[in-house]
Amino acid sequence: QVQLVESGGGLVQAGGSLRLSCVASGVIFTRSPMGWFRQAPGKEREFVAAITWSGGTTHYRDSVKGRFTISRDNGKNTVYLQMNSLKPEDTAVYYCAADRFVSAITGWEAKSFEYFSWGQGTQVTVSS
Repeated sequence: QVQLVESGGGLVQAGGSLRLSCVASGVIFTRSPMGWFRQAPGKEREFVAAITWSGGTTHYRDSVKGRFTISRDNGKNTVYLQMNSLKPEDTAVYYCAADRFVSAITGWEAKSFEYFSWGQGTQVTVSS
C-alpha cells in the first residue's frame, strides 16, 4: 500500500513562498503521476498541479500558473510543490495524491476521490 506524507505547510504573508514536499513509501507504480489537490473550509477539493513520472510534463490549474512549480525526484520518491507569490485565496489544506491507475494528468480534475492514493494533508495559510 502506498503511503504519502506531506510536509512544508505553514503560515506566510501574502507574496511569500512555501515549498511542500510529499514522500511516498510502500508499493508504488514507478511510472505513476503524482500531484497536489487542496481543500479550503466549506469548499470542494480542487486540483492544483500534477506531474508525470518522468517529470517532463506538468499540469496546473489556471489560478496557480506562473506562481507554483511542481517537480519530483524519483530517486527520493518525493514530489514537491514550490509556491511563490502566495495569495490569501491559496489558503487550504494541501493533499498529495498519487495516481492509482496511471492517467493523463490533464484529466485529473475530473477524477474521483477513489482514483488516487492520498496523503494526510498539510495546512497552508496565507495572511493578508
